[in-house]
Amino acid sequence: MSPEDTITRYLSRHGPTRVADLKDLGLSRAGLFRVLERLLDQGRIIRIRRGVYQLAEGGDPSDTWVQVMRRYPQGVLCLLSALAFHEITTQSPSIVWLALPKSAWRKPETYPPLRIVHFSNEAYAAGIETHQRPGGVVRVYSVAKTVADCFKFRNRVGLDVAIEALRDGWRQRHFALDELAKMARICRVQAVMRPYVEALVHD
Repeated sequence: MSPEDTITRYLSRHGPTRVADLKDLGLSRAGLFRVLERLLDQGRIIRIRRGVYQLAEGGDPSDTWVQVMRRYPQGVLCLLSALAFHEITTQSPSIVWLALPKSAWRKPETYPPLRIVHFSNEAYAAGIETHQRPGGVVRVYSVAKTVADCFKFRNRVGLDVAIEALRDGWRQRHFALDELAKMARICRVQAVMRPYVEALVHD
């Protein structure tokens, strides 16, 4: 296997990668940079910030989610990213929406672009699911919790997105009404959600 193929195969498996990690592939420092320059010239990879590279085509979004989990161990995919994870939205957000407890504030890095939302106490801990993905584990809120969060943050994501998530999640049987009611209580959006839920179940 050529050095170029070795590096692109590594990037395919691991997503955005630092030069320091690529040094383990057995190339000298000078040789590694020569190969990276050739791959850049060929358009096979891109430099997303100094010393960090990824495949030009970007790869599966789940790879980005895994990378975010590694950098933010307490992070949980939420809102638009959680909807995309559960495949109950037509949107494909380029920004990763990540929930963190208030005590875990950190400045987002350049890549991947993050929208960090701080949750407190039960609102952070409730509804967390853990899923194994290629390359690692992803933590994400359940569909019921995500729907309640969308109504809570409707000014950020749009009320139409929240209603669509509620409708599609219910039709695809992702949650029961008692679970949804519990999450609505935790997020303190029972009154806001009530007319939409009533219209849905009586449709």
